[in-house]
Amino acid sequence: MRRREFIALIGTAAMWPFAVRAQQPGTPVIGFLSTKAPDDTPHLLSAFRQGLKDTGFVEGQNVTIEYRFAENRNERLPALTADLVRRQVAVIFTPATPAAIVAKRATATIPIVFEIGGDPVRLGLVDGLDRPGGNVTGVSQLNNVIAPKRLELLHELVPKATVMAYLIDPANPNVETTDVQTAARNFGVELNVLKASADRDFDEVFAKLAQLRAGGLVIGASAFFVAKQEQLAALAVRHSVPAVFENRQFTIAGGLMSYGSSLSDAYHLAGVYTARILKGEKPSELPVQQTTKIEMYINLKSAKALGVNVPPALQARADEMIE
Repeated sequence: MRRREFIALIGTAAMWPFAVRAQQPGTPVIGFLSTKAPDDTPHLLSAFRQGLKDTGFVEGQNVTIEYRFAENRNERLPALTADLVRRQVAVIFTPATPAAIVAKRATATIPIVFEIGGDPVRLGLVDGLDRPGGNVTGVSQLNNVIAPKRLELLHELVPKATVMAYLIDPANPNVETTDVQTAARNFGVELNVLKASADRDFDEVFAKLAQLRAGGLVIGASAFFVAKQEQLAALAVRHSVPAVFENRQFTIAGGLMSYGSSLSDAYHLAGVYTARILKGEKPSELPVQQTTKIEMYINLKSAKALGVNVPPALQARADEMIE
């Protein structure tokens, strides 16, 4: 045997025990199907893993997670899902509506746990919230209910604004504008619905905001917007637009305000549900959970730069005033 072949053989043998430890026979495998890129939201991945751990499963010890990231290209989801189905994973976790819909179409036997912002009944994911039926259950934030509240809070911060905008992602199957438009009419505000589903759309959106002389921007729920929230915050700062979104990271990046369900809490709940299914519970008998933890953050530095006065009552209601 030649020296090079001998070294290669020794190297392979040395690695073999580590491969065995990584996935022992009988270790359940979770398919993690995300619309995002791997590094977009590490804190949410940690929250999901913590939910698993709190229910008895630790990644790398008694459970394996197969990660599939579409990297904000939803057209990749069917192929990624097919790969997980082919591998016969024990459960598929889908954090985002597009991933949940694709997974449900791909399999009627593998349990699916979703984390979404919309109504899973209206989306056709489950038969009902209390008794989902089928192989799908999960956690819903019901963002369409919260969206009018975001407009109300923004109106409270910029009460003189008579023109505002609502940014939606037309690729999001859960898009709903009726409630926000109704709220705008109640406040006597002209609401313009703008659309973006790719990075290239953002410049046009902010140019339109300037053209409309919009006094504020409500950013709708979308996995794409979550992935791009720092970019959206930077654009809002650059164009001096008071804006509100759903996540704290948006406010930290310079956005004026965030108001929405705690995504960390939602991912943790989804981790718990995934673990319960691994222990033998059926998704059809696990009621869809709705996150009840709502968080509000206000960036005081941005408020000052925008000339926005934050009323003391609103400051008292905020979870954090970022300075």
